[in-house]
Amino acid sequence: QVRLQESGGGSVQAGGSLRLSCATSGGSYNSNCMAWFRQAPGKQREGVARFSDDFGASYADTVKGRFTISKDNGKNVLYLQMDSLILEDTATYYCAADSTVPICTLIEPDFRYWGQGTQVTVSS
Repeated sequence: QVRLQESGGGSVQAGGSLRLSCATSGGSYNSNCMAWFRQAPGKQREGVARFSDDFGASYADTVKGRFTISKDNGKNVLYLQMDSLILEDTATYYCAADSTVPICTLIEPDFRYWGQGTQVTVSS
């Protein structure tokens, strides 16, 4: 059974930074495409960033230029460096793995495995 475990969330003031990590373990899975999603209270889960071993990183417009996604294949860890955080970044952040489609996307149903989430709270 594939397991994804996020860490690194917390509370930070606007303008600050956090780095999220997602450690994977368990059975085999397609690690070529992994992604971060987030869900704010009362809102739908949305894609934040995805990383493809073939094509690199891609970001949602709302975080472009502020967040950086990276992956350490040797350690089986996905990262999300979040800088210049704003109030609207407050959400539970989830990592996702094992894309079921050939193209690496930020579409929630395309991913088979999910972590439990880590809370990020940005205050003024």
